[in-house]
Amino acid sequence: MDVVARHLAAIDRLRALDLPAGGVGHHTVVLETGQGLGAGDAGVRAGAAEDLHALCGAIAARLDERWGGGPVWGMLTLRVRLARGESIPEPWVTLCLRTDELDVWQAEDGAWVAVGVADRDPADEAELLATVTRTAPP
Repeated sequence: MDVVARHLAAIDRLRALDLPAGGVGHHTVVLETGQGLGAGDAGVRAGAAEDLHALCGAIAARLDERWGGGPVWGMLTLRVRLARGESIPEPWVTLCLRTDELDVWQAEDGAWVAVGVADRDPADEAELLATVTRTAPP
C-alpha cells in the first residue's frame, strides 16, 4: 500500500470512530512525523516540513476527488480572532495554533475532515495531522 493510501485508510478509520451527535468531540492523529529535528540543522527540518506539505497535498487531492475541492483554509484569521478574545471551539483552536493552513472537507455523513502540517513551532518536529469532527469550522 502506498503512503497516500495508508493515510487515507487512517482517515477512514477516524471517521468510523464514534463522535457525539451534538457537535462536540473530535479525533486528531499524527499521520506522519517529519524527520530532521535534533540535528541542529534548520535546513534539514525545513526539508522534512516541505516533504510533509507535499504529502498533505497528495492526500488533499485524493480527498478532493471524494468530496470536492475548496480553498485552503488559512489559520491566521482564527489566530487573530483568538487573540481578540473570541472563543474558538476545539479542535479548531488547537489546529490554528499548530498549523498555518488546513485542507477541509465536509464528508457525506456530515463530519468535517481536515488535514494539515503542524510546523509552526521550530522546537518540534513537523507533523502531518488529520482531524475528524462534527464541529463546523468557525
